[in-house]
Amino acid sequence: MSDSSISLTDYNFQVKDCFLGAQMLFVAFGALVLVPLLTGLDPNVALFTAGLGTLVFQIITKGKVPVFLASSFAFIAPIIYGVKTWGIPGTMCGLAAAGVVYMLLSLLVRVQGSDIIKKVLPPVVTGPVIMVIGLILAPVAVYMAMGKTGDGAIVLFPQAKAMTVALLALATTILVSILGKGVFKLIPILCGIAVGYITALIFGFVDFSGIAKASWFAVPGFVMPEWNLQAIFFIVPVAIAPAIEHFGDIVAIGGVSGKDYVKDPGIQNTMLGDGVATSIAACLGGPPNTTYSEVTGAVAITKVFNPAIMTWAAIAAILLAFVGKLGAMLQTIPVPVMGGIMLLLFGAIMVVGLNILVKSGEELLEARNLAIVALILIFGIGGMSFSAGQFQLQGIGLAGILGVVLNLVLPHSKS
Repeated sequence: MSDSSISLTDYNFQVKDCFLGAQMLFVAFGALVLVPLLTGLDPNVALFTAGLGTLVFQIITKGKVPVFLASSFAFIAPIIYGVKTWGIPGTMCGLAAAGVVYMLLSLLVRVQGSDIIKKVLPPVVTGPVIMVIGLILAPVAVYMAMGKTGDGAIVLFPQAKAMTVALLALATTILVSILGKGVFKLIPILCGIAVGYITALIFGFVDFSGIAKASWFAVPGFVMPEWNLQAIFFIVPVAIAPAIEHFGDIVAIGGVSGKDYVKDPGIQNTMLGDGVATSIAACLGGPPNTTYSEVTGAVAITKVFNPAIMTWAAIAAILLAFVGKLGAMLQTIPVPVMGGIMLLLFGAIMVVGLNILVKSGEELLEARNLAIVALILIFGIGGMSFSAGQFQLQGIGLAGILGVVLNLVLPHSKS
């Protein structure tokens, strides 16, 4: 009798954990699928690689950290440029290399300690690099909100109606993030997309023909990477920003759960898990993975600190990846809806970088700091490029490398 009671209790716990895991995926879902939809990647592949990446992360960190890994916003700009320039396979080569950068950083931390990251990548470098990521994407958001393609070359929808859709999606996202209670406060992007989608539906912007053609069960459209040295040099420096963000995310989830994950399982292992998950995702055609702040917020609200919950979220993501009609439905979301969300999203990325600079307490008008910050911003936003033969460096990549080099070579002031 007692054995069956125990077994029933265990079953009830598993069912409860399963539903909690599904809730965590729901919280992450809007941001997770937004990245592939913006960059031309397959949302079903992104779901699969998010689930697989989370499981790999749990294995490397011995299942100690309650985090969910999914699509990183930091790589949106280089993916958009890469897909247009080298195609998806070439871009995936650069993204796989970015994962290797995480692995090398984890090795550096393992040898030198976590303080080495702050020495090589201080706020005076990471702050402006993150600002460049947000600002360089601003025209893409504006064009899409106006009903055009991301480069502004083709008009897809009438501008007045497109801006109505975009601004309603934007307003909803802002209001929910400010006024939302409970789980709604964690899903402002999902709420914004829903309101924008309904408005677009009223205006006749939505085309359902793709859903009818799609099958219920379908293997995601995996894409293998192709060697491309230009893509590697262009994308790899972008990994600087999310590496620092990862450090902050691990500290944040530790603060929520009352544990020091920087020490156990160690930031070197969490960063290694992030890197391996990113490289695996790129080898399958998915966007790079990163720890999701939305899920950290959900953990704080639900007070569920069991990392096994994220296992269920990962399994749910992998299963959903094989629902062909889900991917087809996601791809019916019109451009203006995405544009409205992006107006806030890319601005928020810029503000995150600005906040890093402000919180660092550095005197930005001091000659050394002024030079580093100013040149990162101007080189990155201005589109400065450097080339030698087939080697080419520009945009965010050039800004990131320039910042690291200047920080290492410029002398500190005597004061």
